[in-house]
Amino acid sequence: MMPSNKSVSDAPIFQFTNCRILRSHQLQREDLWVREGKILNPEKLFFDEKGSADIQLDCKDSIIAPGFIDVQINGGFGVDFSLAMDDVQSGISLVSQKILSHGVTSFCPTLVTSPPSVYHKVLPQISVRNGGPHGAGILGAHLEGPFISKEKKGAHPEHYLSTFESGAFQDLLATYRHLDCVQIVTLAPEMKRSSEVIQELTRRGICVSLGHSVANLSQAEEAVRHGATFITHLFNAMLPFHHRDPGIVGLLTSDQIPARRRVFYGMISDGIHTNPAALRIAHRAHPKGLVLVTDAIAGMGLAPGRHTLGQQVIEVDGLNTYIAGTKTLSGSVATMDSCVRHFLEATGCTVETALEAASLHPAQLLGIEHRKGTLNYDNDADFLLLDDSLRVRATYIAGERVWSQDTFTI
Repeated sequence: MMPSNKSVSDAPIFQFTNCRILRSHQLQREDLWVREGKILNPEKLFFDEKGSADIQLDCKDSIIAPGFIDVQINGGFGVDFSLAMDDVQSGISLVSQKILSHGVTSFCPTLVTSPPSVYHKVLPQISVRNGGPHGAGILGAHLEGPFISKEKKGAHPEHYLSTFESGAFQDLLATYRHLDCVQIVTLAPEMKRSSEVIQELTRRGICVSLGHSVANLSQAEEAVRHGATFITHLFNAMLPFHHRDPGIVGLLTSDQIPARRRVFYGMISDGIHTNPAALRIAHRAHPKGLVLVTDAIAGMGLAPGRHTLGQQVIEVDGLNTYIAGTKTLSGSVATMDSCVRHFLEATGCTVETALEAASLHPAQLLGIEHRKGTLNYDNDADFLLLDDSLRVRATYIAGERVWSQDTFTI
């Protein structure tokens, strides 16, 4: 315990020592200062407030990185967000608590293609909330479908797929009914009247992602010009790369992206969905746009066997997840921390790059990097303590420890 002289706030000041902090794209040997759930600038503390730490915590040479943000997770631990349960909130709460051990401090509960009745029942029960000891924060829902391509439906049930008719955006509203909690919508940009839907969603501050699509490159570029900024699980459920028309994949190196616009893309780095060579190609082509996602289903955290993904029965065999009776991949059972480690190993990138793909980049995608995704001063103190193998030792939200390994204490 050190003396303090606080002139601005009576809240305790925490100083995390003996650590390497990820800041400005580099691991830096310095301390992390936290007060009232925010990252504190020690220079202002010393020189403006003449203050010092109330509590010092020895991090035992841990890496301190921003908390992970998962923008595509369908469920886990027996919970399927796309099922119209009577108490959706309890299921989301269970998943939000369990993923703290994986380093996830914020996430977007994801619903796959479902009948309108499911959206009408589930979406009103999803609310944006801060994280804490109860679990990771909820940033808003990710609606993956039903406005997607029949040819690239993947694990989405074909009889619930929809198109935009004369009403366009009104068709979308009729299907979802509730948009207040929606953060991301995945749709196929080649669909008739999709451009006006993309424009309206963007105007409302909702991120539009391109996926489950047979769009060519020019259609994908047009969607970006109208406001789309994300690609759902790159390479999966889209036209394969072709040298004369690379399709949606071509957005990674397109010269038709509007100035000051960045296209991000999700990658399921589980060693199953994407060959390591393809992962390396994407990363080297557009490193600043790569966003790690789990696309986890209800079977994550459970033994192999039969689980669900919305209206489909899924067979889990090791890390493979298939629609029962087929070889159609359907989500994953990977955890975010394992995706980060696999990405690091598969690409040979730096530790900083691997960590930012699960923190900074998803925050930039959602336009919340001024609050989350970095350890910049005044940002939310959502961070992880990791060992050199990038295994999570402890998870903090708003400066409060919400999970730690049984063998790790500071």
